[in-house]
Amino acid sequence: MENHSEINRSAVTRQTPQEGVEGLEMMDELTSESELTECDVREIVTSINERGLERFEEKSE
Repeated sequence: MENHSEINRSAVTRQTPQEGVEGLEMMDELTSESELTECDVREIVTSINERGLERFEEKSE
């Protein structure tokens, strides 16, 4: 987990240790060839969150 400072450690500790390790290994495998930077990912997440909020607010009206 030292390689993943972005991970919410308290959430991971609630999982069984094996689930946590398997999840991190899968994340490493899925992202191993990614050329996205952390900044790119933040921009994408912000965009997704903003659009999700817009859709939620539209449905709430």
